[in-house]
Amino acid sequence: MTRRSWSLGALALVGLGVSSALWAQTLAPSAIGVVVMHGKGGLPTKHVADLASHLSREGFRVANLEMPWSGHRAYDVDAAAAQQEVLAALDTLKQQGAQAVFVVGHSQGGVFAFAMGSRLPVSGVIAIAPGGNVASSIYREKLAEPLARAQQAVAQGQGDVPMPFADYESSRGTFPIQTTPRVYLSWFDAAGLMNQTAAMKQLPADLPVLLVAPTGDYPGLLRVKPEVVAQLPRNARTRVLEPAASHLNAPSAAKADIAAWMREVASTRSQ
Repeated sequence: MTRRSWSLGALALVGLGVSSALWAQTLAPSAIGVVVMHGKGGLPTKHVADLASHLSREGFRVANLEMPWSGHRAYDVDAAAAQQEVLAALDTLKQQGAQAVFVVGHSQGGVFAFAMGSRLPVSGVIAIAPGGNVASSIYREKLAEPLARAQQAVAQGQGDVPMPFADYESSRGTFPIQTTPRVYLSWFDAAGLMNQTAAMKQLPADLPVLLVAPTGDYPGLLRVKPEVVAQLPRNARTRVLEPAASHLNAPSAAKADIAAWMREVASTRSQ
């Protein structure tokens, strides 16, 4: 499988591979922790399972979370509560001995990873085929009506009453979900955490980011890829990786390079 990667920093760095001797002199894998976040409607046992298992086998400390946007949870808590879930997982990894901690997200999890990188103390962010930017024109068009209903319900004092709304995904179109208006707005209002554009602007300039942009991604995500790349922090450890893979297979295709990149970053950063 062919892939390429490049650095966006001021220094030209060679590849992702670094000798094991170097890592022996820095942080052991057991001193590196990572929170893994699946995509929309997914589960820890689906498309990110191979990635999480690989990282565990390599010796990393891994928290493979079921996020509020899973098929089982269906937005059962708001975005602020989800941030606390990630923070709790990071704290647990540190208590277990992690000196450098990362967040990695696939698809919608990738958008949330950008948000977490802008808000939480992490050593680096890995966004795999990020999708679900609620500030995009397609989201504003497809979800205008349910957003208006949610705002009206909150204004009428019904913000915590479960109601039917809609979600959107490029491969599925719009589809029904049920949650409270207040929770719905926290996830889908452009003023919230899932505004990828705003989250990326708030990333610290020195925060390393690995963007995994598969060559076989969904057409809509391929179209916005140059825009996403342009918004990445410009530092020597930020990378773009392009595996020859589909949207759903990207976590597996990039697993070895993700492990190598985290080792590289952890050699110079720790929390």
